[in-house]
Amino acid sequence: MTNTQIEGVIAAVPTPFLEDGSPDITAFLSHCKWALANGADGLNVLGTTGEANSQNVSARKQMMKAAAEALDPGVLMVGTGAPDFETTLELTRYADELGYPVALILPPYYYKPVPDSALLKWFEALDTALGDAPIEIYLYNFPALTGIPYSVDMIGKLPKRVTGIKDSSADLPYCREIVRQNPDFKVFPSSETALGTARADGFAGCISASVNVTAPLAAKLWRDEAKDAELLKTVTSLRTTMASVPLIAAVKYLISRREKDPNWETLRLPLEPLTAQEKEILGDSIKTLGY
Repeated sequence: MTNTQIEGVIAAVPTPFLEDGSPDITAFLSHCKWALANGADGLNVLGTTGEANSQNVSARKQMMKAAAEALDPGVLMVGTGAPDFETTLELTRYADELGYPVALILPPYYYKPVPDSALLKWFEALDTALGDAPIEIYLYNFPALTGIPYSVDMIGKLPKRVTGIKDSSADLPYCREIVRQNPDFKVFPSSETALGTARADGFAGCISASVNVTAPLAAKLWRDEAKDAELLKTVTSLRTTMASVPLIAAVKYLISRREKDPNWETLRLPLEPLTAQEKEILGDSIKTLGY
């Protein structure tokens, strides 16, 4: 299995929606192109920020196809995880057919607890079912939502197709330990605040929701390797402020301000837009970003 070259600042892109709840493909692609033109090295389509698990398979395939046709698939990864094996396999095969080099996969998150032995069997079965398909798998570690962590010990036993991880646990010692035990494994923390020491820590970059608005600054931080302390302070402040309110809603609100398009604030239930008070909290962020 050839390790993909995706690294650096990856934006976990949100999904804009039309009034009927379907994806707004035009607005989606416009934002994707903005992110890639303004510092993002790649895009993660249909992750948590993209509200993937609030959309059906048809809508997810529609977005996957649109992104692969309009953008360079080589800089894309896509969330294909679902609680059932068959949907995960169907979406991962489709991603491979479209040319995505990487599928980002959550653990089967309904039945808990799930021992490492069962997770290993899940990914071994997925690897076998994918056969000779070149698509690689990145683990998506988000135990706060899934209730199922990927242990460092298990990671070392996974099929060769599994080549990386997005960690949304905010546990940097855990990320460092993965690198220590698996030096070739690509580790992406979920916040650009980790970029200051990312190269020294052996990380491949970050995959972050807030990069959808901080990409120009995060790109400089990744390339400068934290030589600019003031830049790191600014990026940290922006991320901290956005994370102090519901993060997905915050990102979509800030994009709506940049694009002057209130439709960007729409979320699928059970998520809700920011309140007026929460929007006030983002006031300084709006000024810093120049919106």
